Amino acid sequence: MELKASQKENRSFPRIDFHSKIHYQVRGKPDFDSAISTNISCGGLRFSNDRFIPASTPLMLEINVLNRVLRPIGRVVWSTPLSHSNRNQMGVEFVEFNAIEKNYLKDFINMKLS
Repeated sequence: MELKASQKENRSFPRIDFHSKIHYQVRGKPDFDSAISTNISCGGLRFSNDRFIPASTPLMLEINVLNRVLRPIGRVVWSTPLSHSNRNQMGVEFVEFNAIEKNYLKDFINMKLS
Protein backbone atom coordinates (compact mmCIF):
# COMPACT_ATOMS: atom_id res chain seq x y z
CA MET A 1 0.00 0.00 0.00
CA GLU A 2 1.59 3.25 -1.15
CA LEU A 3 1.15 6.30 1.09
CA LYS A 4 -0.18 9.52 -0.34
CA ALA A 5 1.97 12.62 0.15
CA SER A 6 -0.46 13.99 2.75
CA GLN A 7 -0.19 10.75 4.78
CA LYS A 8 3.61 10.85 4.69
CA GLU A 9 3.59 14.43 5.97
CA ASN A 10 1.39 13.42 8.93
CA ARG A 11 3.91 10.87 10.24
CA SER A 12 5.43 11.84 13.57
CA PHE A 13 8.39 9.48 13.18
CA PRO A 14 10.40 8.44 10.11
CA ARG A 15 9.75 4.83 9.06
CA ILE A 16 12.16 2.35 7.57
CA ASP A 17 11.58 -0.96 5.83
CA PHE A 18 12.07 -3.64 8.43
CA HIS A 19 11.30 -7.19 7.32
CA SER A 20 11.89 -9.31 10.37
CA LYS A 21 10.20 -12.00 12.42
CA ILE A 22 8.63 -10.55 15.56
CA HIS A 23 6.84 -12.15 18.48
CA TYR A 24 3.70 -10.74 20.05
CA GLN A 25 1.30 -11.66 22.80
CA VAL A 26 -2.24 -10.38 23.06
CA ARG A 27 -2.36 -8.98 26.59
CA GLY A 28 -4.09 -11.44 28.88
CA LYS A 29 -3.42 -14.47 26.63
CA PRO A 30 -0.86 -17.12 27.65
CA ASP A 31 1.03 -17.66 24.37
CA PHE A 32 3.21 -15.63 22.04
CA ASP A 33 2.60 -15.76 18.28
CA SER A 34 4.94 -14.85 15.43
CA ALA A 35 4.51 -12.38 12.59
CA ILE A 36 6.61 -10.67 9.92
CA SER A 37 7.15 -6.93 10.24
CA THR A 38 7.03 -4.68 7.19
CA ASN A 39 8.28 -1.38 8.57
CA ILE A 40 9.12 0.27 11.87
CA SER A 41 9.49 3.71 13.44
CA CYS A 42 10.01 4.94 16.99
CA GLY A 43 6.24 5.28 17.20
CA GLY A 44 5.16 1.85 15.97
CA LEU A 45 5.37 -0.87 13.36
CA ARG A 46 3.39 -2.62 10.66
CA PHE A 47 3.26 -6.40 10.43
CA SER A 48 1.35 -9.18 8.74
CA ASN A 49 0.24 -12.57 9.97
CA ASP A 50 -2.47 -15.18 9.47
CA ARG A 51 -4.64 -13.92 12.32
CA PHE A 52 -6.99 -10.93 12.46
CA ILE A 53 -6.41 -8.75 15.53
CA PRO A 54 -8.99 -6.00 16.05
CA ALA A 55 -8.10 -2.34 16.55
CA SER A 56 -7.47 -1.25 20.16
CA THR A 57 -6.07 -4.68 21.12
CA PRO A 58 -3.05 -4.30 23.44
CA LEU A 59 0.03 -6.34 22.47
CA MET A 60 3.24 -7.21 24.24
CA LEU A 61 5.94 -7.24 21.55
CA GLU A 62 9.39 -8.75 21.17
CA ILE A 63 11.35 -7.18 18.30
CA ASN A 64 14.88 -8.32 17.48
CA VAL A 65 16.98 -5.35 16.32
CA LEU A 66 20.62 -6.22 15.63
CA ASN A 67 20.50 -9.15 18.07
CA ARG A 68 18.95 -7.06 20.85
CA VAL A 69 15.37 -7.86 21.82
CA LEU A 70 13.20 -4.79 22.40
CA ARG A 71 10.00 -5.29 24.40
CA PRO A 72 7.57 -2.40 23.90
CA ILE A 73 3.86 -2.62 24.61
CA GLY A 74 1.71 -1.63 21.66
CA ARG A 75 -1.88 -1.09 20.65
CA VAL A 76 -3.34 -2.15 17.31
CA VAL A 77 -4.41 1.04 15.52
CA TRP A 78 -5.73 -0.58 12.33
CA SER A 79 -6.11 -4.08 10.96
CA THR A 80 -7.09 -5.15 7.46
CA PRO A 81 -7.11 -8.36 5.40
CA LEU A 82 -4.57 -8.55 2.59
CA SER A 83 -6.24 -9.05 -0.77
CA HIS A 84 -5.88 -12.46 -2.45
CA SER A 85 -4.44 -13.90 0.75
CA ASN A 86 -5.40 -15.47 4.06
CA ARG A 87 -3.16 -12.98 5.81
CA ASN A 88 -3.89 -9.77 7.66
CA GLN A 89 -1.87 -6.59 8.00
CA MET A 90 -1.97 -4.27 10.99
CA GLY A 91 -0.46 -1.11 12.32
CA VAL A 92 0.65 -1.04 15.94
CA GLU A 93 1.40 2.09 17.95
CA PHE A 94 3.93 1.80 20.78
CA VAL A 95 2.24 2.96 24.00
CA GLU A 96 4.86 1.86 26.55
CA PHE A 97 8.54 1.71 25.64
CA ASN A 98 11.57 1.63 27.94
CA ALA A 99 13.53 4.83 27.25
CA ILE A 100 16.85 3.00 26.73
CA GLU A 101 15.26 0.56 24.26
CA LYS A 102 13.47 3.39 22.44
CA ASN A 103 16.76 5.30 22.06
CA TYR A 104 18.41 2.13 20.73
CA LEU A 105 15.64 1.83 18.12
CA LYS A 106 15.98 5.53 17.26
CA ASP A 107 19.74 5.11 16.72
CA PHE A 108 19.11 2.03 14.54
CA ILE A 109 16.57 3.91 12.40
CA ASN A 110 18.84 6.94 12.06
CA MET A 111 21.72 4.66 11.00
CA LYS A 112 19.51 3.10 8.30
CA LEU A 113 18.36 6.53 7.09
CA SER A 114 21.94 7.85 6.76
